Amino acid sequence: MRKHNIVCIVIISACLFLLVGFNDQTKWVHNPNLISIAHRGASGFAPENTRSAFHKAVELRADYLECDVHLSKDGELIIMHDDKIDRTTNGSGYIKDMTLDELKTLDAGGTFGIEFQGEPILTLNELLDEFYDQIGLLIELKNPQSYPGIEEKVVSLVKDYNDISSIIIQSFDVDSMKKVHTLLPDIEVAILVHPSESLLSAKKLDELTSFASYLNFNVSFLSKKMVDKIHERDSKVLVWSKKDKRLVSKAQRFGVDGIISDFSKWPTEEPLYLAKE
Repeated sequence: MRKHNIVCIVIISACLFLLVGFNDQTKWVHNPNLISIAHRGASGFAPENTRSAFHKAVELRADYLECDVHLSKDGELIIMHDDKIDRTTNGSGYIKDMTLDELKTLDAGGTFGIEFQGEPILTLNELLDEFYDQIGLLIELKNPQSYPGIEEKVVSLVKDYNDISSIIIQSFDVDSMKKVHTLLPDIEVAILVHPSESLLSAKKLDELTSFASYLNFNVSFLSKKMVDKIHERDSKVLVWSKKDKRLVSKAQRFGVDGIISDFSKWPTEEPLYLAKE
């Protein structure tokens, strides 16, 4: 009898485990009012800024892939968040000090999980070749002041595509985005607003929205009043957050246009948001 009870407990526990897993998945719900941007791809499921993460974001029906771009020693547009390769690969050093061939020998997946070992570093050209016609792209230029000419290289690459309406280029560097806008006025650009500068004056808002289609904020440093002011100037707002558990509710309450997320779990207990149908 005791053995029978133990077997029953094991079976019930397994069923509960499966149900919990299933219910967790059903938290992903449809919200047609928000643009969904997969931060470094679906980086909660796969190594950030890799092909696997970008494919997962497409599978999860994101509206945009967000990626980060640096320049290699030989002038190639490299997709990686940090300016060093140490955190996300099995190598060490700065991207700017390595050639594309050297970077391609690195493993960009093994630090995330053994099943991703051998995942290669991607170039922006490779990303566009594979994903351009599947999903929108939000391309962030990382520290452009460290990479003279990076704006020209990115613009030269994207302008070869007939329809660039699904591509946005963003940076914290306002001058860099002004340069991109001048080089290619038809491309949408976004300004990432640093938390310390989030209380934008009317004059600053007028300046930024004169060329930027988006002003993007950490949601913890944003108010509905600021969102309304940006919308009055015909620009849009995307938000992100690393710590604020009220991300989704704030985004909806403030009336922002979209959320940038790693697409694993939102920092909230509320139903999770996927993408437009």
